[in-house]
Amino acid sequence: MSTENTNTAVAEEIPNLLITPTAQEYLRDLLAKQDTPGIGVRIFVENPGTPRAECCMAYSAPEEVVPTDYKQDYADFPAFIDAPSIPYLKDAVIDYNKDRFGGQLTFRAPNSKVPRVGPDASIEERITYILQAEINPGLAGHGGNCALVEVLEDEEHGLTAVLKFGGGCQGCSAIDVTLKQGVETTLKEHIPELARVVDQTDHSQSEGAYFK
Repeated sequence: MSTENTNTAVAEEIPNLLITPTAQEYLRDLLAKQDTPGIGVRIFVENPGTPRAECCMAYSAPEEVVPTDYKQDYADFPAFIDAPSIPYLKDAVIDYNKDRFGGQLTFRAPNSKVPRVGPDASIEERITYILQAEINPGLAGHGGNCALVEVLEDEEHGLTAVLKFGGGCQGCSAIDVTLKQGVETTLKEHIPELARVVDQTDHSQSEGAYFK
């Protein structure tokens, strides 16, 4: 497999995207049925960096090629990758698993829902990024989630992030331990200027809590 970019508009990042050999075979046969010389696939993410992110693949005939796409050449077809989607396709894998019913094409993109922040991002954007990338995946195991409400400068304690826990974390008896040992520690490691993390959630509502 070669990954030469033949477009004049070069993407800022080279896609870290893998189409496995079995998926390549499946796509080759699928594209052959279209009877369109030079046809390939276009890969992109809708609503990237949000919980609603969805990874998509579509046919891409030669006359439909988007000039800013990154062209990734495979042995039997080209793949065109939407340039703005590239950061959200980091470590993505497109695979085809054969089974007795024929098989299934799978698209795994663990970073598609993770917000991306640049060096000039605000502290609110940086906190939201860490919550989505580092903290919420762990809380999801308990059916919970955590979101930033606001960042304020507390006269006594310094820069404070106010968080709201939801799902299985709301009313959870282990929330104090989770907040102090997990969430606050992780946020401070990534954002040293953050002095304190507080929880705004009303934990008197315990229905649906993971721990009681």
